[in-house]
Amino acid sequence: MTFAYNCIFLAMMLPLFWAGMAKRDSETPFDNNAPRDHIAQLKGKAKSAYCIEQNSYESFPPFAIAVVVAHLTGGVQLTVDILAGIYVVSRVIYGLCYLQSKGTMRSITFMVGLACTVALFFVGS
Repeated sequence: MTFAYNCIFLAMMLPLFWAGMAKRDSETPFDNNAPRDHIAQLKGKAKSAYCIEQNSYESFPPFAIAVVVAHLTGGVQLTVDILAGIYVVSRVIYGLCYLQSKGTMRSITFMVGLACTVALFFVGS
């Protein structure tokens, strides 16, 4: 399995990490019988972690598809691996910037991840 395919797995797991952080840092106890009610009560870093989780779910499918397309269209493996690695690192930095209320850096890292996703669609052309 290529490094880029492993990056798909890592990117898939990131939302679960942020979800755990949201639950851990919450001021109110998590009620597994009413999980959506808990979300409405989140504040501070717990709310930020929840927002990171949601954004991670949203950015994951295009990335995963892009990696597969890059492989299927014969993209240079080193290039595909580097772009996938940068995507995963940018998503971690994105989350850390979000937690620290660094809006400009968060936006920059979001754009880096998006650029990597878009580039992956074209490395095999």
